[in-house]
Amino acid sequence: MSQPPAVPVEKEKLFFRNLDGLRFFSFLIVFFAHIFATNSDSIRSEGWYRLFKGRLFNDGDMGVSFFFVLSGFLITYLLIKEKQLTGIVHISSFYIRRALRIWPLYYFCVLFGFLAFPAIKTALGQSPDETADPFLCSLFLNNFNTVFNGPPDSSILSVLWSVAIEEQFYLLWPILFYLVPAKRYQYIFVAVISISLLYRFVYRDKQIDLLTLGVISDMAIGGLGAYFSIANKKFLKMIAEMSRWIHVIPYTVVVFLLFFRHDIFGIHNLIIFKRLFSSFFFCWIILEQNFGKNSFFKISNLKIISRLGKYTYGLYCLHTIALLVVVVGLDKLGWNHYSWQLWLFELPLAMGLSILFSYISYHYFEKNFLKLKDRFAYIVRS
Repeated sequence: MSQPPAVPVEKEKLFFRNLDGLRFFSFLIVFFAHIFATNSDSIRSEGWYRLFKGRLFNDGDMGVSFFFVLSGFLITYLLIKEKQLTGIVHISSFYIRRALRIWPLYYFCVLFGFLAFPAIKTALGQSPDETADPFLCSLFLNNFNTVFNGPPDSSILSVLWSVAIEEQFYLLWPILFYLVPAKRYQYIFVAVISISLLYRFVYRDKQIDLLTLGVISDMAIGGLGAYFSIANKKFLKMIAEMSRWIHVIPYTVVVFLLFFRHDIFGIHNLIIFKRLFSSFFFCWIILEQNFGKNSFFKISNLKIISRLGKYTYGLYCLHTIALLVVVVGLDKLGWNHYSWQLWLFELPLAMGLSILFSYISYHYFEKNFLKLKDRFAYIVRS
């Protein structure tokens, strides 16, 4: 569709230093949603458990939504900047970059889920019962697999539905920016958000948060934030100079949503606007962190959190393996019968093992492909 010229040796450099920390906090919401699964009625009846698992982190949807908004912001920013720099969006180069970033670890997880997980389960004396379709998973259609076949038996396969949605988004997004003139970019966001809202209205009683049209507004809102920060100097100045007390609003709203999202969006038909509402405040946080001059704090100042954010893709994909190892091990030892054991053993061990797995994956596997990825990039990380 577009034949890119030779990528220049001297490339444009760009780095949003606060995004890595935001990615880690997004992962943390997902991690908390998956940890502390227990069959103990006594633990489930405790107040902390009802608050932590029953209300705050009974699902990881807000973390996934934040991931989507982050992706929409960064990908759109890079596409617009690339077009400004080279005069065109190079679709083939974009697809190659995305494949080199996403595919290696993704297909490792797919193979592990279909081959290693059943073997491990059998070795532990359990019966594998995988319902996932290998064909759908191999084509990045895991979200459709979950709709058709239910959640996969393999925990590592169960988190890949969101990666599949991102790949479906990546398939469409550069084409739109290739075809549409720059002066009409705003219509891309308006159209995509409108289509997503219409889809959520028509299918509001279905699994709208698993299908691409139901969630693509997250990416579009992140992209709209990127577009305004490039194309509208008044908007960028407003974000940059806004009072720190005004910038507290999105953080307050996100915390409020963690507590009360099910109460609010459980009201009839408000589910239609759930992602639109939360994504707006996620995007505000991204803009404030990147461009605000009066912030109370910048997440990049949390050095360890920001460093871990570099491994977020591996953390997201591999934390289920770490949880499996830790939970099975603690169960064998009988160290999971009391709440204090979950906090003292399961939480730090699962997090530590997740970090170890993602570190190994990044430095000894993914990094080999990331080095190739920059050969097809016109803008690289500084």
